[in-house]
Amino acid sequence: MDYSRRRFIRQAACAAVGTTSIASTVWNLRAINAATAQALGSTSDFRSLVCLFLYGGNDANNMVVPNDDTSYQAYAAARGPLALAQSSLLPLSLTTPDPQGRTFALHPSMPELQSLFNNDKSLGIIANVGTLIEPTTAAQYLNHTAKLPPQLFSHADQQVEWQTGWADGPRTSGWGGRLADLLTSFNDANAISMSISLAGTNSFQVGNKVNQYQVSTNGSIGLNGFGGANGQVRYQAVQDLLNLPHQNLFEAEFAKITNRAITNNALLTSALANVTINTPFPANSSLGDQLKMIAKIIAARDALGMRRQIFFCSVNGFDTHSNELNTQANLLGELSQCMNAFYQATKELSIADRVTLFTASDFGRTFQANGSGADHAWGSHAFVLGDSVRGGQIYGSYPTLSIGGPDDVGEGRWVPTLAVDQYSATLARWYGVTSPTDLTTVLPNIGRFGSSDIGFLNALA
Repeated sequence: MDYSRRRFIRQAACAAVGTTSIASTVWNLRAINAATAQALGSTSDFRSLVCLFLYGGNDANNMVVPNDDTSYQAYAAARGPLALAQSSLLPLSLTTPDPQGRTFALHPSMPELQSLFNNDKSLGIIANVGTLIEPTTAAQYLNHTAKLPPQLFSHADQQVEWQTGWADGPRTSGWGGRLADLLTSFNDANAISMSISLAGTNSFQVGNKVNQYQVSTNGSIGLNGFGGANGQVRYQAVQDLLNLPHQNLFEAEFAKITNRAITNNALLTSALANVTINTPFPANSSLGDQLKMIAKIIAARDALGMRRQIFFCSVNGFDTHSNELNTQANLLGELSQCMNAFYQATKELSIADRVTLFTASDFGRTFQANGSGADHAWGSHAFVLGDSVRGGQIYGSYPTLSIGGPDDVGEGRWVPTLAVDQYSATLARWYGVTSPTDLTTVLPNIGRFGSSDIGFLNALA
């Protein structure tokens, strides 16, 4: 490996200027994409999924809180030092009443999401969702008769199981990656990858055919160090080297990946050059910057020749073993502001019904406090946002908030009543997976659960 790398560098230094350069190839690809954009039209069957992962395990018990007096008093008594004041909660107006007559509210730091739920009806809540191998009850868990996901309550394992859609064990691809593999033909053959990450590598977007394409909040990442008087000569030498035939496998793959990166950088930089988003995003927010760049890439979809896009972004800091009240207030406040800004940007682009953002996290946290924080748990709540969302509703079964109750497997760890598979399958069906066979390709275990469509998304024509 070291020898091949040294030989590669020597060839770069000695490469003769004058062989076919990548620049002409990039120009041709731009022309192809421009022609494709005219044929596609701005909203022709376009759909985009945005996965927003809350790393660390969000305490959703304080994100969506029961608000009727009876339920709130039980909540406050069990949560102890983590209980939020009832007067501070933001009431939700459910379009479909809770079967048990309960009412609910959001954390006081989330007024923007309260408005999207109550007024716009573009925000839905997925209750008590988590990793499952098969439908499981608390009694089965406690009796040791259930098949359980490996390494429950482990950050790394549960993040991977959420993102791969495979709770049985190790998996080499993510459900977003398998979705991209299945539907990549919707995009122009020379388009950049439909799996675009603003948060580095992740398991969700790992595909067998489609590679993740990582960009920064400032755009694509290009080659550096080619400025000055001799910069163009050095750059041409690199291009010439990349176009040489390579017998060594490492060299050939290195050249292929570098070529693709240079081409993608040129395509995306050109496509974003004339994009303007007027919607304001929160300042000094990593999440806001990620979502703003996602909005810009969506705005450039025609120039990029794309009718399907899958994005990944994330926020860290939700592992609140201590100081939870202050930490979560800041995190959920940022989440609410940034999600609202992103939604308003999709409205600005007249594409809000074609873009669906959904949240996920490692797991929930124990209902029972552990000092000023809470420990790792299981089932949690998630948000789904967009004009295709049947908003103003809570989907699934909100758990019975009782330590030792029917949904508890210990210290207020709720056994999920919805599987990640079902949550993901509903999103995949909206995205364009129409046949049961294809759905099983994306989510191999979906047949173990009662429904592959929870019903929180409207079908698109």
